[in-house]
Amino acid sequence: MVKKLLSPEDARSSARRTYQLHHRNWLAGDGAWPCVIALGRPLERDVHAGAARVRAWIDAWGAFSEPAWVRWVDVQWLRVGNQRVPTHLEIPSSQALAAFAGENIRFERALERYAHCASLWPSLAGAPVLSRAFDVFADYTETDFARLVRLVSWLLEHPDSGRALRELPVPGIHTKWIDARRRSLVTEWLGALRARPGVEGFHQLCGLRPPPVRLRMRVLCPALRKEVAGLSDIEAPLEDLAKLPLAPQRVLVVENLESGLALPDLPGCVALLGLGNAVSLVARLGWAAGTELVYWGDIDTHGFAILDRARASLGALSSVLMDEVTLLACRELWGEEPVQCPVRELTHLTETERSTFEGLCTQRWGHHVRLEQERIPWDRVVGVLGAS
Repeated sequence: MVKKLLSPEDARSSARRTYQLHHRNWLAGDGAWPCVIALGRPLERDVHAGAARVRAWIDAWGAFSEPAWVRWVDVQWLRVGNQRVPTHLEIPSSQALAAFAGENIRFERALERYAHCASLWPSLAGAPVLSRAFDVFADYTETDFARLVRLVSWLLEHPDSGRALRELPVPGIHTKWIDARRRSLVTEWLGALRARPGVEGFHQLCGLRPPPVRLRMRVLCPALRKEVAGLSDIEAPLEDLAKLPLAPQRVLVVENLESGLALPDLPGCVALLGLGNAVSLVARLGWAAGTELVYWGDIDTHGFAILDRARASLGALSSVLMDEVTLLACRELWGEEPVQCPVRELTHLTETERSTFEGLCTQRWGHHVRLEQERIPWDRVVGVLGAS
């Protein structure tokens, strides 16, 4: 049986694998050249076992489109006589390998655009932040690439403009163009270009005015609604809500929006809906100070982690419907928490809360047990909230 000999197509497949692994690094000039691919070398017994195959292999390399890359040697076999056989393929450069792998158009475009950005911003030359943008360099249209460069250049020239994103006087830039992926890209580039320790996030790094934080609020008390023109459901910027002439006795923070929207009238109560990890924003509502603060979230590890963070920032805060009694009473309504919270030391829980949290972590009641608040029977919810 003839030993494995790499054909031109086999070598091309090997080049493609090398390209996929290393092409980003080649933008910065990394890599050792030439890249050498061993083609295999037949022995005389291989010729006897499969002369036609060996001859076809030699002929294929003889007709290879880049013959200067092929390294040949002369061998002398006892029975067959002198033969010239290929042994290695030497690819001289990253551009040549990209062409051999069928990626020359994308690679050449990426090289050109990488060099352009490196010349504009020398501090990024050789930095991983540019190499990671290979697909941007290779695949953006000329229009989109020009927009990207103009945007980054303008932001560098105006580091603290205080403008809203919609106000930027950069040709071709609009809010839909700066989608989540492009925001991430611009944030990464500006973070590398600007020395701003402790500053992170798109708006901060760009020196732009962030959109206002908006909160959804239910005014559950009929008497309090008279102070806000009878409105019961309000969504507005946080700073505007803070100016309302409210004096509630209790502020109920409800994680699930639908549960919050279904709440009945409760005397002296205002409900804040769907804050998630931003629950600490309650502290910026001056009229919430000194009230009874209550948090109602899911009975799962992440729900208790949010409760812990809320209590750390807000101080006196009680929880409701987040206890073992509620959990066990709704056993048939349990779901499964896909991934539990990795943090196990929650220092701001009460003993009762910590016991339930630890039971969830240790699988006391089953694998990743979870009771989402919207699954709790509504008569139970109303009964508990009305009595608390």
